Amino acid sequence: MQRKIRRRAGRRAALLAVGAMTAGLLLTAPQQATAGPPNLLTNPGFETAGPAGADMPACWEKSGWGDNDFTFATVADAHGGTKAMKVSVTRRVDGDRKALITENATCAPTVTPGRQYDLSAWYRSNTPDVSVTVFRHDTTAGWQYWTDLQNPPVSAAWARTEVRTPAVPPNTDKITWGLSVYGVGTLTTDDYAVEEVGAVPPQPACTGTPDQCAKGAWEVMAAQNPVRSMHAVVLRNGKVLLIAGSGNDISQFNAGTFTSAVYDPVAGSVRTIPTPVDMFCSGHVQLADGRVLVMSGNKGYPSADGKIGYQGLKDSYVFDPATETYTKTNDMNGGHWYPSATVLGNGDVISFGGLKEDSTGNVTAEKFSAAQGRWLPMNQVNQTWSYWGLYPSMILMQDGRLFYSGSHTFGNGTAGSGSSVYDYAANTVTDVPGLRRKDERDESASVLLPPAQDQRVLTVGGGNNESNPAANRLTDIIDLKKPSPGYTAGPDLPQGLVDVGAGKRPQTGAEGKMYVSAVLLPDGKVLETGGGLHDRADPVFEASFFDPANNSYQPGLATDPIPRTYHSGAFLLPDGRVMSVGDNPGNGTYNHAVSIYTPPYLFKGPRPRLTSVIDTEWIYGDTQRITVDRPIAKAELIRPAAVTHSSDPNQRFVDLPMTVVNNTTIDLNVTSNPNLAPPGWYMLFGVDANGVPSVATWVHLGGAPALAAAQGQQPTAHEHAFADALAAPKPNPQQRDAAPVAPTVAGCDRHYGTASLCVPANFPAEVDRTTRARCDWLASHRFPKGMKVNGSDPLRLDPDGDGRTC
Repeated sequence: MQRKIRRRAGRRAALLAVGAMTAGLLLTAPQQATAGPPNLLTNPGFETAGPAGADMPACWEKSGWGDNDFTFATVADAHGGTKAMKVSVTRRVDGDRKALITENATCAPTVTPGRQYDLSAWYRSNTPDVSVTVFRHDTTAGWQYWTDLQNPPVSAAWARTEVRTPAVPPNTDKITWGLSVYGVGTLTTDDYAVEEVGAVPPQPACTGTPDQCAKGAWEVMAAQNPVRSMHAVVLRNGKVLLIAGSGNDISQFNAGTFTSAVYDPVAGSVRTIPTPVDMFCSGHVQLADGRVLVMSGNKGYPSADGKIGYQGLKDSYVFDPATETYTKTNDMNGGHWYPSATVLGNGDVISFGGLKEDSTGNVTAEKFSAAQGRWLPMNQVNQTWSYWGLYPSMILMQDGRLFYSGSHTFGNGTAGSGSSVYDYAANTVTDVPGLRRKDERDESASVLLPPAQDQRVLTVGGGNNESNPAANRLTDIIDLKKPSPGYTAGPDLPQGLVDVGAGKRPQTGAEGKMYVSAVLLPDGKVLETGGGLHDRADPVFEASFFDPANNSYQPGLATDPIPRTYHSGAFLLPDGRVMSVGDNPGNGTYNHAVSIYTPPYLFKGPRPRLTSVIDTEWIYGDTQRITVDRPIAKAELIRPAAVTHSSDPNQRFVDLPMTVVNNTTIDLNVTSNPNLAPPGWYMLFGVDANGVPSVATWVHLGGAPALAAAQGQQPTAHEHAFADALAAPKPNPQQRDAAPVAPTVAGCDRHYGTASLCVPANFPAEVDRTTRARCDWLASHRFPKGMKVNGSDPLRLDPDGDGRTC
């Protein structure tokens, strides 16, 4: 049948025979460069010898790194002319080898920021471990690795590889590139070309009001969220799983009423889902098959006197989007109220932190085996006995290590610098420097910036629910490609209006926000929205775009009219809009309104369409053909959201370099590195030169098990030497059962009201330390009148001693 036709010319682990047949197809239908001359390279075919005594042709150099044995040779077996370059790797532990255009002003082609370039070469190879690797010259920072663009297939005969670069980043004046060999084998190359893409994109036409085209627009939906959701997961079918559990409502917990709902943003319908346990403050992540792993949750609320804190469940469930039901897995080794959840490159899930069944801090690393479909026994999981706190943001790096960004929920950051690289294989934790005010990163947000290949992380805002200062407006950025990475200061978060209980006023001074949401958009920007100035109070109405291309904010966007503080979340929908839900301030109320943000890119005229995606089952190193209705400038995979408490460490935007066959037929080059794009379902977007995205098509990355087995090997990640000059790891703690955690970790004084209420243990600094001022603050923030006093009265809220506040 026609829809079964698949093009896998670039399959990562192709057998030699298959590669030879594929090469034949490429030769019969060559993919010519669309830009045409001039070729910007000097000596593209190795015909000009280097200076006397040089062992490489003019304008070419030997390059590579790692533990491997290799040879370079200029040979007569050429595609054109009389010379070609042969690179052989005979033994490899790690690293790669490549012939690279010399990194100097004479040889490296000059490029223009914002433009795109077609790179092409002819090659022969007997190994699938080949990649098109590009470096760029930053006018400030010098030469640095930029990106990998393609994995050309095995080819016994001469074949041509071509790929289009992303838009050249700012401050870049030159690029260089070559074909890397990162496995045992031989690669011969010839006739390189770099050609500027000549088409100038048309100017966009505004289809909305001037405000909509500049700032976007919010709409509050007529249908409300039927549950007090704390967690949101975008499912592989475009629906949204909203998990409440008891919804931070102790009366629901006592009644055993636990809820979830599935929202269909297309139909506008909602279905309530039976929920087996209290998944309030659980962890969740999408498995490779698109099911959702939900771990831990709430075993018990704090006692009325505050002597016992929240308690974590051991329970774990899998939610199936097809049947919309939960199925129990085996238990975790311990309770983890507020656990992390990070999917690894092999599809396993690793989890840290949270509170145990007895409210102490869990120091056990937990690992869910994708192959076995269960949590592994503790003695089968490497343990550092570290306590990472609550919802620690653990982001998968391109070599399989984890980066703890410093974002967390509740209290102070971890001891040391507040940010670390965790190496599971070596079982080591190494601090990285630079994170400012690491003890005020409670409910900050961290994201791996677009594209994931750049390995840069942005951390935004935050506060501290224990000391309760005004939330900060700090943003810090770290480049994990550097040998010894550290955070550097980014631009301050833009300010908006804040409501501190007496109506909205402009933010002043250093006021920022916590509970912030950060959403990766298909145009490559990050939407930051929502948040509050203090713990569970004082909503901030402000939104902006962060642009990774120039590390700057675009302030003044339209703002969500609904307050979005504690237990709120925002996330990308497959149609390119953003959905925002939740708000659970300290007075125990919950806002059921659902808001939808339409970004400015949807007011810029017609959207490009993906008219066909020939295959939606992708494997690493694939070349996947799509057709579009008009030219696009880039394509990417965006992993669907699984967000709670400002945290979604699995959110990532993976660039798909393009081989442009013609204006409507494009081959997408899929990374061979599963650590850049862990297996699972992704939203595929095509984006035109004006940043206008298509509606997403769902594709599954990883490949069918039978197909992977037929290949006979797993994909080999093409990694680069980066973050390889870190300081010495810090010593791991001795084996222990738990870390001490105060029962007041949630920042609430439990002497007042029920466990669903959060009277702040520390009022904001501007509130006088008097009964009258505190009671006025509680009234302005709509706390119930006459809350019961549970035992003593440390905040002096019961001056007449009748057992009721104020």
